[in-house]
Amino acid sequence: MTMSPSSTISLTFPDFRGATRRLVLWNLAAFFILLIASLASPVRTNHAIDLLAFDPGAFLHGRLWQPFTYSLIQIGLLSTLLNLLCLWFFAGFLENYHTSSWITGLYVTSVLGTAAAAAAIYAAAPTLGYQAAAIQLSGCFGGIFGLLVTIGYLYGDVQFMLFPLPVRIKARYLVAIFALISIASLFGSERIYAFAELGGGLFALLYIQLAPRRGLHFALSEKWFGLRNRFYRWKRRRAGRKFEVYMRSQGRNVHLDSRGRQIEDDPDDKTRWN
Repeated sequence: MTMSPSSTISLTFPDFRGATRRLVLWNLAAFFILLIASLASPVRTNHAIDLLAFDPGAFLHGRLWQPFTYSLIQIGLLSTLLNLLCLWFFAGFLENYHTSSWITGLYVTSVLGTAAAAAAIYAAAPTLGYQAAAIQLSGCFGGIFGLLVTIGYLYGDVQFMLFPLPVRIKARYLVAIFALISIASLFGSERIYAFAELGGGLFALLYIQLAPRRGLHFALSEKWFGLRNRFYRWKRRRAGRKFEVYMRSQGRNVHLDSRGRQIEDDPDDKTRWN
């Protein structure tokens, strides 16, 4: 994995392209769909949010789709705007150095890791001796934190402007500040939310270490096509063996390779198939 490039100061938003554009537009479309639905039928929209947002207790009781849907549930205009601007900035920065599939895999891994951490601490709450408060996770905060952790880990010397303050800070220190805030929140009433966010960052680090250079999507595609090709080769070999048995029953010796081509044995053998 390529480590940090030369130290730069990021003051403008990166190009709006590739995985960055897809992620932002998906979240933006989901926000407006919920907004329009809430104007048409507030009660049904609230019910849909309850079904799609991540509730650790509901997830452990069978709502297994929630880790894949909660990040698209954006609530509140200002928070949605800030989240999408952060998503654009962090994902766009990383896309200057990595492929779109790698960025998408990193984001999805962070989102799923956030949900997994929330479910884990909720399930472990009775063992740890405290009552886990009911909580609903929504929004792409876990994916954004995973992107930020990745920038801090790979490009820690890059400096960011703390808008609106004229203060510049290195990425690694910015990540450390957010991590310390989440750790401090573990001792408050929002410990599940804080632990979930840390889980998103942890899964991002695991993705950096374990994911293929060209992303999980490319690796899974290669694996799928490899399995498919092996299946087709097995079918050809089986068909070839059946054909060899049939030709022997006709008094001819035929040997085929895995591609169905005849293997030349003895050129003087008059019984071979031509």
